[in-house]
Amino acid sequence: MRKIIMAVVAAALPVGAMAQGAFDAYTLSQGDLRGTARFMSMAGAFGALGGDLSTLNQNPGGIGVYRTSEIGVTMDIDIEDSNVGGNKDSKTRVYCPNLGYIGAIALDNDVMPYFQWGVSYGRVASFDRIYHGGFGDLGTSMTNYIANRAYGYSPDVLGQSTDYNPYWGSNADWLSILSFNSYGINPVGGTSIYNGLFDDNQTVGNAQFMMRQKGYVDEYAINFGGNLMNNVYWGIGFGVTDIDMRQESFYDEELQDARIAKNEGMGTGVETGNAYNALINYRRVSGAGFNFKVGAIVKPINELRFGFAIHTPTYYNLTDRYNAEMQYSYSSNITDGTAYTEYAEYDWELQTPWKMIVSAAGVIDGRFILSADYEYAAYDNMKISDYDGNEYLDATQEIKDYFKPTHTMRIGTEYRITPQLSVRAGFAQSTSAVDKVVEDGNIEVYTTGCNPAYTYDSTTRYITAGLGYKYKGFYIDLAYVNKYRKSQYSPFSSFDDLAYAGTDSWVYNPAAEFTTNNNNIVVSVGYKF
Repeated sequence: MRKIIMAVVAAALPVGAMAQGAFDAYTLSQGDLRGTARFMSMAGAFGALGGDLSTLNQNPGGIGVYRTSEIGVTMDIDIEDSNVGGNKDSKTRVYCPNLGYIGAIALDNDVMPYFQWGVSYGRVASFDRIYHGGFGDLGTSMTNYIANRAYGYSPDVLGQSTDYNPYWGSNADWLSILSFNSYGINPVGGTSIYNGLFDDNQTVGNAQFMMRQKGYVDEYAINFGGNLMNNVYWGIGFGVTDIDMRQESFYDEELQDARIAKNEGMGTGVETGNAYNALINYRRVSGAGFNFKVGAIVKPINELRFGFAIHTPTYYNLTDRYNAEMQYSYSSNITDGTAYTEYAEYDWELQTPWKMIVSAAGVIDGRFILSADYEYAAYDNMKISDYDGNEYLDATQEIKDYFKPTHTMRIGTEYRITPQLSVRAGFAQSTSAVDKVVEDGNIEVYTTGCNPAYTYDSTTRYITAGLGYKYKGFYIDLAYVNKYRKSQYSPFSSFDDLAYAGTDSWVYNPAAEFTTNNNNIVVSVGYKF
């Protein structure tokens, strides 16, 4: 067995381990439909309505609608099911997505009759997801992709000797180092060109993968607002966010008639045989950030309302921790074993997309509400920097190449059957943030660290319903929310094989489409006084 130990000092990490990639920014910038049961049962279409604790995280102008104070809490049961080609995973979680207080102060002023302030805790996103699947007929190998990443690095830079550890002070890609030292890639004649295990002319194989991800984005908001002559409601809000994402990923390949090294050591030549490689990654990203929101609601007549809100990016300071290992087994004279990296830690900064929300709502006879929101999120304007604020310009260009703005429509309705009982329903859908060139596999997607895999959502849709009951100042709301996502997982990117010249050198990666359904039962209770 060959065992590689990587000793890392965070302040002196080699280039191959430090820089963040575009998909890191995308994964950590995801939002969700979270809030009170009333808010969720109307699919979050509250931008022109206000008067709900969730508006502190959406349109701050909604706080200006309040004429009484309110305190409330929400509980959520989240049942998740994932399906990758018949491979199913499920998990159930219980948590509190919203807790808040809003105070309304009467000013006895005709111009601004009320001033409001509020504080809230809200879970604005959840990273929780488990899925697994496989590929039955590989057309290439992860090792071939890694061999392409290693192109140009000499074997003595990637290898380990008694007086030199390649992880120290080298700008070589860590995944290439890990694969070289587990015999997944082998130099061609001792040069800086490498072969992966997959020979296009004869190798056949299959692969399995598993992704286990959990974590959250929580926001603690404080808002201030007012009411101008009962026609214009304004608000400003400041949010402090807490983020924590933990990820464990597994990908392995079993190959027959593979191109493997004959013996341990460099330059021993290759032979045909069976090969097994498994890459396991562990990662945790945590930190804190802040954002600013401003919004307003205009009510020209009692039956019609318009809303507008702007969210700045959330500016994060993050700490990234990870390690990886490669398990291997070959039918040649190489001893089965595992190559390791040790624990790595470094700090970086992220700027998430800015957002704009435009809304309209109609209120008929004080009993029927129809509301709609449009949200624009600028995913192509995300930015990544080091801990000193120096922007990673390569990552910025990748963000522009891979991503585009998203467009979200939300429609919600409420009907008051009696003064105490209401029924609600809603629908929301978001477009994909990923550009078509990524979806079609026509661009190389660069990742960082030792995990070449990436996942994105192509469709996100919500169907919601709910009930509300109030008695004097007390209320209880119930919501059912179905969140449907169609996603795609790729264990590594398509790539232009540098070892071959010509028009047929582009290699398409394996990709698996899968779906995730989240069924949420949400209950809110509160008191207005």
